[in-house]
Amino acid sequence: MGRQRQRGRTVNGILLLDKSVGMSSNAALQEVKKLFFAKKAGHTGSLDPLASGLLPLCLGEATKLSSFLLDSDKVYEGVCQLGRKTSTGDAEGEVIEERPVPKFDEASIKKVLSQFLGDIEQIPPMHSAIKQNGQPLYKLAHQGIVVEREPRPVHIYELDYLSHDTLSFRFRLRCSKGTYVRTLVEDMGEVMGCGAHLTDLRRTQVGPFDIEQAVTSEVIAHVAADGGHEELDKLMIPMHQALENWPAVRLSENSTYYVRQGQPVQVAKAPTSGWVRLFANDENFIGVGQIMDDGRVAPKRLVNVS
Repeated sequence: MGRQRQRGRTVNGILLLDKSVGMSSNAALQEVKKLFFAKKAGHTGSLDPLASGLLPLCLGEATKLSSFLLDSDKVYEGVCQLGRKTSTGDAEGEVIEERPVPKFDEASIKKVLSQFLGDIEQIPPMHSAIKQNGQPLYKLAHQGIVVEREPRPVHIYELDYLSHDTLSFRFRLRCSKGTYVRTLVEDMGEVMGCGAHLTDLRRTQVGPFDIEQAVTSEVIAHVAADGGHEELDKLMIPMHQALENWPAVRLSENSTYYVRQGQPVQVAKAPTSGWVRLFANDENFIGVGQIMDDGRVAPKRLVNVS
């Protein structure tokens, strides 16, 4: 019996979604995929249901680039609630410990924040998707099982004070991939001596993309109802913009042919190292490549948009 043919349209591009609180990243993805009637779609690193904000969704051939967005730096704004620790590190968990909150002001908060800048190590929370012996940690946590986790290195580029009240403060964070904001908040609470958990989180930037570029589910549904697929497609951005900080290499017709066959080529005035975006002689984006030691451009991940 042959494989069932995949239903849907061939749609290629990136949709920048402003995910609402309470919705899982997968539910948001499936809703968009259904509205676009897209054959293929994937997200670029999940946001917890508690969190809102920027969730880039890759449709069609753009899914081949999703790992690069997953690896990119992220920016968040969040609220650290002092005096209470929860089972999950955020407002969704049960309160497991309460302690009195010491007096603090803007200066003392900034002093705490400064201690987490640069390279730090985090112990991943039990309520996370990291797998141990093939089993996601959150599944073990739901069974009441706690296992030892290895610390993981992350980098905190910026950690800024925004505001505070008597029992909480708001912060802005720019961090590397793999950073757990819940864990960071818990660690800040320990430094302040009273424990803490995360009560609000909004992602405002992923790689080159900003929340100001994003659209909500309500807007997408409205466009779908009024204009159909043609108008929906106008909400997407070209996939190569996910890598706009990479140099662009434009290939001749001859070089384009060989690159499409998976062969490295020599290109005049190409960068001397690193990753590059590849454009065919007709200016169409055809994928990403890497500069080899001998200076040739080697195709690494090609997209087919013809």
